[in-house]
Amino acid sequence: MRPERRPAIPLPGQELVWDYPRPPRVEPSQERIRIFLGGELILETTDSLRVLETSHPPAYYLLRSDFHSDALEPASGSSFCEFKGSARYLNVRGGGKLADGAAWFYPEPVAAYAALLDRVAVYPGRMDYCEVDGERVLPQAGGYYGGWVTRRIVGPFKGEPGTQGW
Repeated sequence: MRPERRPAIPLPGQELVWDYPRPPRVEPSQERIRIFLGGELILETTDSLRVLETSHPPAYYLLRSDFHSDALEPASGSSFCEFKGSARYLNVRGGGKLADGAAWFYPEPVAAYAALLDRVAVYPGRMDYCEVDGERVLPQAGGYYGGWVTRRIVGPFKGEPGTQGW
């Protein structure tokens, strides 16, 4: 059975992901972002960019320099986004734990997404946990997607079972 795409009705202060644009919008955020891996805090910042795309929870792009100095290392693989360009992957380390290919970045983003240069996005489901303003994030369903689900947003979200054709 295919899930319905009928959007939820947002409560005051919530965002409906079906109102996000396509192509995606990039917006600055001053929310406090914290990422933990291997029991260690590997990033804490209030300087992030949210990438907002129809039907997807936001992906947070964080300054590479805000990660602990030994937290990121090159990984194999690449992918292509029709909007942002070619992405490369990174391994993430923290507290003696390695999360293989758990982050990505755009070494040469297309001009419309130049703000993503020197920024890294992390798959929250591959970390111990991630927080936005003290709230633990739920990872976007479907291993391919890197959205961060918080109480601030409502769906349904791309990536949940039966949504591949959306």
